[in-house]
Amino acid sequence: MKYLWAGLGLICVGLAIIGIFVPLLPSVPFLLLAAFLFARSSSRLHDWILSHRTFGPIIEDWSRSGAIRPRAKRMATLSILAVPGLSLALSVPTKILLFQIVILSLVLAFIWSRPNA
Repeated sequence: MKYLWAGLGLICVGLAIIGIFVPLLPSVPFLLLAAFLFARSSSRLHDWILSHRTFGPIIEDWSRSGAIRPRAKRMATLSILAVPGLSLALSVPTKILLFQIVILSLVLAFIWSRPNA
């Protein structure tokens, strides 16, 4: 079972890395899930992700106080704002565009409601 948890954790890290570059694919939830999975499978991987120069502070901020750093909020906002623009460029149907805007607005409200780290 530990190998399964570790494998899923590594997949989550991979998805988080992809999410840095792909709008609508969130990085932080995948990192938090990876830390959770590593804690149940491998102390070495868990220590690695917590001490990672980029990932560690994000996980620590969230686990300590549910906080998100202002820079991360700004980057999330920029990538979220790019999605409707991309949808317009690709001529996505209006219903889908409106659905995206509603969902992404809720995501932004959640992100900006979190305390700053």
